[in-house]
Amino acid sequence: MDSIAQLFTDAATYRLLTIVILSIFLGIEVISRVPSVLHTPLMSGANAIHGVVIIGAIIVMGEAASDDYLALTLGFLAVILGTLNVVGGFVVTDRMLEMFDKKKKRK
Repeated sequence: MDSIAQLFTDAATYRLLTIVILSIFLGIEVISRVPSVLHTPLMSGANAIHGVVIIGAIIVMGEAASDDYLALTLGFLAVILGTLNVVGGFVVTDRMLEMFDKKKKRK
């Protein structure tokens, strides 16, 4: 239990943890305001937001001390989950755009 108390006394770790928590709340607020009908067309725009999340997570991991396992773990999870969102967004956008392609002529 002392390691957790020590973790929150470190100012840099506290600042990075605060940034991650505020990012989570901001992401939930932004996503909850998008109507489900518009979710698929806006997926390609959301890929840019997820790219920013990935860059932010890489910055957090780069600024963290090598023995700060919480910041490194949260940064790693953010990179993985952000990458999954970007790839999923491209897949959904590609499938959506295929619906608008003209039917290929059959041979």
